[in-house]
Amino acid sequence: MLSRLSLTGAALCRGFSTSAQSNTRVAVLGASGGIGQPLSLLLKNSPLVSKLTLYDIAHTPGVAADLSHIETRAEVTGFLGPDQLHECLKDADVVVIPAGVPRKPGMTRDDLFNTNATIVANLTEACAKHCPEAMICIISNPVNSTIPITSEVFKKHGVYNPNRIFGVTTLDIVRANTFVAELKGLDPARVNVPVIGGHAGKTIIPVISQCTPKVEFPQDQLAALTGRIQEAGTEVVKAKAGAGSATLSMAYAGTRFVFSLLDAMNGKEGVIECSFVRSEETASPYFSTPLLLGKNGIEKNLGLGKLSPFEEKLVSEAMDELKASIKKGEEFVKSRK
Repeated sequence: MLSRLSLTGAALCRGFSTSAQSNTRVAVLGASGGIGQPLSLLLKNSPLVSKLTLYDIAHTPGVAADLSHIETRAEVTGFLGPDQLHECLKDADVVVIPAGVPRKPGMTRDDLFNTNATIVANLTEACAKHCPEAMICIISNPVNSTIPITSEVFKKHGVYNPNRIFGVTTLDIVRANTFVAELKGLDPARVNVPVIGGHAGKTIIPVISQCTPKVEFPQDQLAALTGRIQEAGTEVVKAKAGAGSATLSMAYAGTRFVFSLLDAMNGKEGVIECSFVRSEETASPYFSTPLLLGKNGIEKNLGLGKLSPFEEKLVSEAMDELKASIKKGEEFVKSRK
């Protein structure tokens, strides 16, 4: 279903070579952080980006100056502090938000809620005011709550369009592709595993039965592989031993999603990526599934497809946690003055 040939963003992200050019303005909010810097570097490499505006509460002039010396066409400007945020967002076509605090050992993504919920609410409020038509790509965790927060903020300002708000779950797909390829001795660039549900622990549901090329695993190995994909973020947090979370692989995955979105906005057909979005596919009001992307964001939600009994059970087991995280995000915005 998900031919890698259609995932031009993924191909672009690997090779940085395309003849396509566009005049697209991309803003990165949280551009000085562990994800923001490598993400901005990868975006600077793309001929699809003509203007790259970088925002953070520290160091953005330096990051922008550094990136501006790279011999690619994107013009880079840095903006520092809340007084300059509106200028960073002016005329933005795509806004990518990796801002927030990272996980440390022993923390769940939900432990980040109190700090990151406020950061995301403030930043998306600025987006709703200054670039309400832009595509909004949220990387800040917990995504299962920050996407409902973004939606509620846009609703408050009367500019909500669910087809333009995306929770970037691409790292789950990237990890699933890598881990399956390792186990089967395949080229990971040729493997595609849809990952549905949410973006935390057991809400991450790799649909290995729909993998291309087709692969099969004994049940015990399938369960272990699924668990590894679900807890891969924690694997990195532990390995970094307090020095941060998955930043480089997240920057790569975020770039892959943005490039796919830019391709679709520029008229390329058949561009498919999974993302955590407003959804009517399940009992959960937000759910990640493969999406056909187009000029105006989501062109069509492709749904869950045929699931194995094991995968159906994973979906069922994820529902309570997903709904609770979504409600927590929605209630947060309603309780804000």
